[in-house]
Amino acid sequence: MAKAPEGPVPVVVMGLGFIGQEIARAAMSSPEVELIGAVDVQSGLVGRPLGDVLGGPAPRVKVSASLAQAVGRRKGVVVLHATGSRLPKVFDQVMEAVKLGLPVASTCEELAFPHLKYPELADELDQAAQKAGVAVVGTGVNPGFVLDRLVAVAGQVCGPVRRATVTRVVDARTRREALQRTVGAGLTEEEFFELVDSEQLGHVGLVESAALAALGLGLDCDDFEEEVAPVFAEEDITGGAFPVRKGRVAGMFQSVVGLEDGQERVRLELTIAVGADDPKDRIEIDADPKLVLEIPGGVAGDRATANALVNAAPRLTAAEAGLLTVLELPAGR
Repeated sequence: MAKAPEGPVPVVVMGLGFIGQEIARAAMSSPEVELIGAVDVQSGLVGRPLGDVLGGPAPRVKVSASLAQAVGRRKGVVVLHATGSRLPKVFDQVMEAVKLGLPVASTCEELAFPHLKYPELADELDQAAQKAGVAVVGTGVNPGFVLDRLVAVAGQVCGPVRRATVTRVVDARTRREALQRTVGAGLTEEEFFELVDSEQLGHVGLVESAALAALGLGLDCDDFEEEVAPVFAEEDITGGAFPVRKGRVAGMFQSVVGLEDGQERVRLELTIAVGADDPKDRIEIDADPKLVLEIPGGVAGDRATANALVNAAPRLTAAEAGLLTVLELPAGR
């Protein structure tokens, strides 16, 4: 295992969309990291002072078009990557960082447990990271914490686990407009399912969370079943980025069941809807002793994801080289 860093770890944010900007702000408020650069390929951002992009105080650096340019000659830099949810679309970006000898913490949901859907890409990335002597991990609020890592930590005080049920309910009015659109708010039922079928709607990473939760609880799930359904507005809903009329889609209900020899062992249920009642995160572990944890209001999504990446950075510099999961990172600060 590598030696823990002395002093703040230099970090570069790759991708300056909404989440990337949140990561940059989180990095600036952390005593454990030093934000030294930012990367984005959008021509309207390249060359602009980072403070202008963030709309507030920031290090005196300009947005770079390439990772190599942003890193320069600095040593020990960690990349905080936030450009996409699908591994095939961001694979080359992560590999670019690895080939430069840079550890990566990424918001890419499919990178949280890529062995499930993309075993060949996962093996290629793992081998490249080991060769370069760096660690790579996908993390965030979900996958990365509420529906998987927190479940695994809770299971450490239980005897053999028979079954785990995890529920996350999010009132999308508290989240950005892009997320409200992503869960289908305002659509008709027909429009909702058309976008689900084309993989343009729904939460990416729920099945990866189920696989991580099962792994962390010592459950050997051999199959995962996923479903997505609309949640309808029972009355006109206001207070979000746009009004949702009665009878229209207010959001989505998504579930994944992990099976072992046909028997349900893990169930994850995620509701994200404008006006969703009783927002919370709830973990129920059927074991001896039985354990129930509940977080009223739930963990705040965007800020939690940004903090998860920033807090992972110093841990990655001291981690074993290779493609990791969040279960392999130290749980403490």
